[in-house]
Amino acid sequence: MIFFAEAFLSDLVRMNVVDRDGISVGRLQDVAVKLGEAFPPATKITVRRRGEPLVLPWSAVRSVSTEAITLNEPLAELEPVQIEEGEVLLEESVLDKQIVDVEGHRVVRVNDLKLGAVNGAVRLVAAGVGTRSLLRRLTLEGLAIRLWGLFGRRPHERLIGWEHVHSLDPTSQHLQLDLERAKLARLNPADLADIIGELSALDRATVVSSLDEETAAAALEEMDFELQQSVLNSLEDEKAADILDEVNPDDAADLVGDLPRERADQLLNLMEPEEASDVKQLLKYPDDTAGGLMTPEFIAVPSGMTAQEAIGYLRKAGEEAETIYYCYVVDSNGRLIGVFELRDLIVAPPTKAIDEIMVRDVVAVSPGTSHEETAGLMARYNLLAIPVVDDQRRPLGIVTIDDAIEAVLPARLKKQLPRIFAR
Repeated sequence: MIFFAEAFLSDLVRMNVVDRDGISVGRLQDVAVKLGEAFPPATKITVRRRGEPLVLPWSAVRSVSTEAITLNEPLAELEPVQIEEGEVLLEESVLDKQIVDVEGHRVVRVNDLKLGAVNGAVRLVAAGVGTRSLLRRLTLEGLAIRLWGLFGRRPHERLIGWEHVHSLDPTSQHLQLDLERAKLARLNPADLADIIGELSALDRATVVSSLDEETAAAALEEMDFELQQSVLNSLEDEKAADILDEVNPDDAADLVGDLPRERADQLLNLMEPEEASDVKQLLKYPDDTAGGLMTPEFIAVPSGMTAQEAIGYLRKAGEEAETIYYCYVVDSNGRLIGVFELRDLIVAPPTKAIDEIMVRDVVAVSPGTSHEETAGLMARYNLLAIPVVDDQRRPLGIVTIDDAIEAVLPARLKKQLPRIFAR
């Protein structure tokens, strides 16, 4: 057949369809493509007529020109067909749907679709997501080009290659977004959180469910609390529990504590025992106390170690800590007796005892200390974290500066806070 090197769907659906003898059949209504390839081939067309639309195989098309779409048979000899499983109508199922622009770190809407001749076949090659694509659909492209030309400018055609859009789900008619895990995992968690936040609830659940638990948890921790709740509520229990296993225990406790009791218990039962135990422990404390803000993920090293031994200890235990800016020192009874900064450990001679480099006068709070007092102490002593200790001065956890500030800031300012502790 004869086809443009390329054409946009919005132009095609305005075209007349005529049979081999030039008799009008109707106006093109839609184009169907077959899924399963990077650039899906066109397989059917639907023609708008009186009554039911006429569905014809793409092989019935002889040529596509600026005048009309011409068929290769007379109208009386045309054999109607049906849309089959695995095929999707582009106008009906793809236009105006959302896709993820991974490179641009945002969600975009499909305003138009580009078809092109590739190795003798007509295929879907790109999605138009810019202003020009939208103007074309509104038949305003020509006017816009003339107006832009007065200012020496030309509207940019913004396209996303269809190979970056995985597939469509013909049963639900929802776009399956570009969910290549490797691409999403490379995104900064804050960028990924922004993308997820722009999606509809259904697409949000689809994206988060496709991610590995570590990537999903990192993105979840960058969201505001309301979005975190929405994401968690959209997930199956097992997936939600797997993600909570990877979330900082204090954040997990906040989320679980806000759920209905039945679902909270269900998620805790599905979580790994150690992580679930941490969350249950934190849930015992009121939200507005140091106990409610703390995380049990911190580093405490036994007294008597050398600097070299402490470094070896940190290499093994450091992965589980939320921050290792500070290392706490405990005696044989587990009581807090000192603290040192990581820098002090690194520059110390390997054989020097940590008891000689630690600061013994450790500022600490109890689990019941209010979040205002906790934040005040951290500000007064310029601390990035403060330990929470029990009546015997055994460390239970630490409150990090970001959590302390968030607890005392007005809600409108919390979203502007950067996350200064990365896992």
